[in-house]
Amino acid sequence: MAEWIGIGRRARRCYGFDEIALVPGTISMNPTEVDTTWKLDHLTFRVPIIASAMDGVVDVTFAVEMGRMGGLAVLNLDGVQARYNDPQEAIAQIVQGDVEKTTEIVQRLYKEPIKEPLIAKRVEEIKRAKVPCAVSTIPQNTARFGAIAQEAGADLFVVQSTVTTARHIATAYKPLDFAAFIKTMKIPVIGGNVVTYEQGVELMETGIHALLVGVGPGAACTTRGVLGVGVPQVTATVDCAAARDFYYKKSGRYVPIITDGGMRNGGDICKAFACGSDAVMVGSAFAKAKEAPGRGYHWGMAYPHSSLPRGTRIFVGTTGTLEQILFGPAQTDDGSQNLMGALTTCMGTVGAKDVKAFQLTDIIIAPSIQTEGKIFQQVQRVGMARKGSAEAPLNSPVRKSKLSRV
Repeated sequence: MAEWIGIGRRARRCYGFDEIALVPGTISMNPTEVDTTWKLDHLTFRVPIIASAMDGVVDVTFAVEMGRMGGLAVLNLDGVQARYNDPQEAIAQIVQGDVEKTTEIVQRLYKEPIKEPLIAKRVEEIKRAKVPCAVSTIPQNTARFGAIAQEAGADLFVVQSTVTTARHIATAYKPLDFAAFIKTMKIPVIGGNVVTYEQGVELMETGIHALLVGVGPGAACTTRGVLGVGVPQVTATVDCAAARDFYYKKSGRYVPIITDGGMRNGGDICKAFACGSDAVMVGSAFAKAKEAPGRGYHWGMAYPHSSLPRGTRIFVGTTGTLEQILFGPAQTDDGSQNLMGALTTCMGTVGAKDVKAFQLTDIIIAPSIQTEGKIFQQVQRVGMARKGSAEAPLNSPVRKSKLSRV
């Protein structure tokens, strides 16, 4: 599988969503009769699409609406929600600030200390609506925040960093012992992010209940450019699905994998499931919802890093309600709305009655899948050739430069 990249050095070819396609099945099914549910420990969700723990995507209001629609949204405990009594004031400064000064603004706002009473308050606000509550934090804050969130009534706890391993070496601080932490928790723990088979197996052996897959593919993430680290999501998902299946045969315990990031539309989400995902986590698709706190803007989780930010603020626009984005009716032609409709239609097309069957879909390498026969879309920049479902705002440098040439 590996190719020579120079004298004595070989590299494995890996694949992203644009390089593969799904093959129709020998039978097809009525899309309204397929089963999209997925399970995590004792919890069952009708919508297998999770809203990522990003401040421009999820706040209490968004989490409640997502829960009411049968899905799950993860609240970021390291962000503005647990730093400010009124997080919308901080978000307003980020989205209204000069694009050239965004990094400086974000870093300043995230220097405000996290207030533990706000962690409990946010969890209680979500639970008051009688929907599942999931919260996320980095490994360094896990032991402290996990106990608070659990006591306040959280249903799921997510431990998330750019790259997470079961064996983290550090002398300046005490690394998180995943196995020990999980034993202290009465609620399921999701861990990530990983992109390799070996990482996946070792984290599953610690007792985690689900695994997040993906390093740097997010629309607002710059990790791959800043660090040069990452694996395209198709290969990462397939490898981690193999780790899940190996661990299940070995232990009898099934650990779902969740492809996190890099999915721009319904087609990408369908491909992630076909590659082996049990659920997917997306950010930019939900940042376009009217209910999203970012008002059409989206920024990376590692953006606030004090010395090496890995993220940027992007404008995705507000294109519709959360219900439109999840269930339609779609008013855009780029596949960014009615994601559940795309998923069920694809499952029906390949003849998959449920997610497990969908994971067995025939996949082909198809580098021309995005361009074949699409010359008019490319020239007119519509449909599959659309760069984004919304233009930059009128006061952005991009729009200003374009207008100045008209």
